[in-house]
Amino acid sequence: MTNSQLTPGVAAGRLGAEDYARNFADIAPKLDPHEARVAADRCYFCHDAPCMTACPTSIDIPLFIRQIATGTPEAAARTILSQNILGGMCARVCPTETLCEEVCVRETAEGKPVEIGRLQRFATDTLMDQGAQPFTRAAPTGKRVAVVGAGPAGLSAAHRLAMKGHAVTIFDARAKAGGLNEYGIASYKAAGGFAQAEVEWLLGIGGIVVEHGKALGRDITLEGLRADFDAVFLGMGLAGVNALRAEGEDREGVANAVDFIAELRQAGDLSALPVGRDVVVIGGGMTAVDAAVQSKLLGAENVTIVYRRGKERMSASEYEQDHATQTGVRIIHHAAPVAVHGNGTAREVEFAYTEDAAEGLKLSSETFRLRADQVFKAIGQTLKGAPEGLVIEGGKIAVTGPGRTSVKGVWAGGDCAAGGEDLTVTAVAEGRDAAEDIHASLMA
Repeated sequence: MTNSQLTPGVAAGRLGAEDYARNFADIAPKLDPHEARVAADRCYFCHDAPCMTACPTSIDIPLFIRQIATGTPEAAARTILSQNILGGMCARVCPTETLCEEVCVRETAEGKPVEIGRLQRFATDTLMDQGAQPFTRAAPTGKRVAVVGAGPAGLSAAHRLAMKGHAVTIFDARAKAGGLNEYGIASYKAAGGFAQAEVEWLLGIGGIVVEHGKALGRDITLEGLRADFDAVFLGMGLAGVNALRAEGEDREGVANAVDFIAELRQAGDLSALPVGRDVVVIGGGMTAVDAAVQSKLLGAENVTIVYRRGKERMSASEYEQDHATQTGVRIIHHAAPVAVHGNGTAREVEFAYTEDAAEGLKLSSETFRLRADQVFKAIGQTLKGAPEGLVIEGGKIAVTGPGRTSVKGVWAGGDCAAGGEDLTVTAVAEGRDAAEDIHASLMA
């Protein structure tokens, strides 16, 4: 049986073909050359530019914008990609409004920053559309490195290691490379199969082999990798999903938001994807926003995000929150789920009002209910099946310096590693820096 047969109110084909195409079109199309030159001319090319400091990968933003302004976007792309090899995807999904653009001098003075993200996309897309690979491999070193996980951290590490002349094998549990870039972000942010196009472009440097369907702990072991390779980088992300700890969360119609987004991203026909009439998303991060907005775009009538704390505590940026509300999503703050009601299938979710107290979050005895035939959990992910011998800190792999774990010859980065922010750009930086440290260690 399909989900729509099992759960009343959940159905496919709520919209017409034109509506699906319009709703899931590229949210911020590429600038044309004239638009890019005009946008670039707004930059002051600051000395000690605050935008560079705010960028986790430390891209020389004034330089690449000047290169666009002088008509050399390919040079601009090389400036970007030398620091952030996934600069194309980051230009699409990075919360630039809370990073580089938030501290832009134009933003501070006028409330309208230089469009750094869109300019970055213009440059990287220009180069990738030409099929150009601006980096070449060094002479082979004879060293072999295993990378677990083909997400942003793993791909970044693999490319930098291949560039240094090492032979890299990436092991990934899924059928496609890309990690969250392929499976975990709203499809309108990376339309047209961009995630896979970027992976293919990245692999064009050579020296990297990808083995799919290989999960750590199931098909491969850390002990085996250490025996077969000169170094290991762990970048497998977080596969577990936190529980609501609410009565009835096992009812039909309750699902993980990450699974819903992944299914949507891989769907060949959006009209065949079932969605509820009344959708409730529980959480306050980007996954919650992406699941909620896409539910609305699929034709859900009422979509509500419920977050246990205040607006300012949501990890989704204010820009993304505003985008959700503009799409028709309602956001309720200071409420936590206590029960999912229904006769076998979800019909309502009961919430208790919350308040921040000295001893932590406090639930009120006052509750309310929201009608829901589809409930998505987006309350964070956890490390699943951590290899024995690794020190775990806060539910993630403990690292020191540029990703060194407690096991000699093993590095880690991205969402599976402790510290840092759960951002694509941060994962890229961690993979890059770990690769540099791995190279130094192998060549010592």
